[in-house]
Order: sequence, then structure tokens, then C-alpha cells
Amino acid sequence: MSRVRVLVGTKKGAFILTADGKRQSWEISGPHFAGWEMYHLKGSPADPNRIYASQTSGWFGQIIQRSDDGGKTWNPPGTKPEDLMGAGGMPNGKSNMFLYEGEVGMHKFHDGSQHPWEFKRIWHIEPSLTDPDTAYAGAEDAALFKTTDGGKTWKELPGLRQAKGHLWQPGEGGMGLHTIVLDPSNANRIYIAISAAGAFRTDDGGKTWKPITRGLKSQYELPDPDAEVGHCIHRMAMHPSRPNVLFMQKHWDVLRTDNAGDLWTDVGGNLPTDFGFPIDVHAHEPETIYVVPITSDSLHYPPDGKLRVYRSKTGGNEWEALTKGLPQKDCYVNVLRDAMAVDSLDKCGIYFGTTGGQVYGSPDSGNSWTPIVRDLPAVYSVEVQTLP
Repeated sequence: MSRVRVLVGTKKGAFILTADGKRQSWEISGPHFAGWEMYHLKGSPADPNRIYASQTSGWFGQIIQRSDDGGKTWNPPGTKPEDLMGAGGMPNGKSNMFLYEGEVGMHKFHDGSQHPWEFKRIWHIEPSLTDPDTAYAGAEDAALFKTTDGGKTWKELPGLRQAKGHLWQPGEGGMGLHTIVLDPSNANRIYIAISAAGAFRTDDGGKTWKPITRGLKSQYELPDPDAEVGHCIHRMAMHPSRPNVLFMQKHWDVLRTDNAGDLWTDVGGNLPTDFGFPIDVHAHEPETIYVVPITSDSLHYPPDGKLRVYRSKTGGNEWEALTKGLPQKDCYVNVLRDAMAVDSLDKCGIYFGTTGGQVYGSPDSGNSWTPIVRDLPAVYSVEVQTLP
């Protein structure tokens, strides 16, 4: 029977939740990297034992961790702050992989202009679909990096910032490249999203990029209704069987494209509010999508204090509230953009984590929910690996 491994990144460490195919009894491992901000963990589709993790500290800088045994150990070792200290209390750089080539702890890189781009954190790691040693990393300030040696070295794909990068502006949470979507039918096609610069696509493996924002409206953020950049994208998702169809949760608006981003249409329909952060697609039903609406961009909690996942089985416009097992009174948590994921078992499982430290799971495509674990630090990300 297949198993599932849920990877949870939190404000104070990482946790790994494992269950068999019934998904009723869970083993919890962690905290890994206790006390560190773990923005994102994701497993390799090409190797069930390989996991990459984004580890952030205002003092030690940005670190990428890697496990080759499903999270039991991490390579390189050194997960405690004292392990990273050298003479005089400075980071020694011997225990972990720093993302950017150069001096240990370097926090800035340059795009060739007179203005430095801050290197603050890695928002998202996207492993290759076919090669466990290849992965992409989205940074703040917005930039895209790639490794082909398992994270030992990383190179920026600088062509992205040539796509009107001089016009990009940060959103409230910073100018982070937070979404990377790989096309399973075309290794040269990659989609990315940046808050608050917009959505972009490359068709040549990252050499050149173009904005894919036609149809997006941002009347409160952009005075120009035809602006190509400046849209605040929260998340994008794709079903692998239909790589030209993507769904987007934007800063106000839920949208879809049927032509690889060349044109977007609003599918918010009867949602109580079309503001939220995550969006995901059912593993076996490409027209079934999930969002978690929150009240507004100033009130980051569920409408009326009722935590509800909304599901559309029609690719948008028609939505139903999924509430069984979720708190429907006095609930004021948020669900962040990377904090929802699906497994690929026959009865597709849906998982999400909250800023209140709960991780909920549904073994029946959202019909019912149970808390897998409570009282974690604020959850930043949730990803799933389906294991043999």
C-alpha cells in the first residue's frame, strides 16, 4: 500500500508527517532545524528520498538543506545555530549550502546596474520532474536560481529580470518569487509568479521571459489597465495532464488560462470573497480546484470566523464550501500561499496548514477534514510526497 509524506515548513522549524494509504494514523517527526524559519520544503518527483528545504535566518543568511533519506538526516549536517559559528561569532559556512556563490553570508547580488538587489530568502524550491539533482529556487528580491548538482552550487537565470525588472515593485510581504510551475510536456517551459511584479513564462529554458498578464485587472494597485507588470499574484497551479491550463489566486480574483497564460479569465463565481493565497488542483480531476478565501487584504482571516475550503468541480465559477471537520466559529487563522497541497493516491488527499499551527488533512478530496497535528508554529508551507 502506498504511503504519504507531508512536509511542513513553519516559523520555528520543519515537521514531517507520515501515514499509510488510509491516512488515518500519522507519525510526526520534528522539529527539524528547530528555531529556524523554514519557508519551504519539497520532495523530488524523481527520487522519493530526496527533499530540499529552505532555511532562513536574519543572522546566518539563506541556506538550502538537502536530505537523501526522506528527512531522517540532512546533508550537509549542522542544523543548530552553534554548528554554524566560527571565530568571533561569525558564520563559518562549513555546515550548509549557501545559495549564492561568493562570500559566506552574502546578502546582496547585482544585476549589472548601480542598484543592488537584496538577497533575503528563498520563498520556493521546485525540484525537476525527472532529475533529483536539478532544482529551481525563487528568491527575494525576485530572482530565479537553478542547481544541477543537488544544491552544491546555484546559478541565477538572469534573463528573467530583463522582463521589465526595472518596473517591479514589492508587495506587502516583499518582492518574492514564490511560485515555480514546470511544464511536464516541455522541459523548456517554466511559469513563475512574483509578488507584486506579475506572472512570467519562458519557452527556452530560462534564457528569455515574457509577462503573461493579459486579462488581469488590478484597479486598486495599477492605474494602467493594460500594464504587463505590477500585478500581485499570490499563487498558480497546474494539472500535469493539461499543461496549457493554469489556475491563479491573485490579490483579489481567482482566474484561469487555457492558453499557457496568454489570456486569463475570472472564475471567482459565487465565492464569498475572491481574496486568498493558495490554490491547488485535484490529482485526478483537472477541472477540480481548491481555494481558501479570507475576508480581505486587510483582514487576513476567514469570513465570519468560519474556516472553509472552497471546491469547484467545473474549473471555476461554481463553488461549494467544504466545512466538515473544520472550525465554523471563532476561527481567525490564515492559510499562506504555499500551505496547501494534494497527494496522488486513488482517493486524492488534500492538506493545508494555518498560521495558527494546525495542519488539516482530507482523505476524500475535501469532503471531510481532520487535524493531523495542532499547535505547531505558524505554518509557511505544506507539500506532499506519495511514496511506494
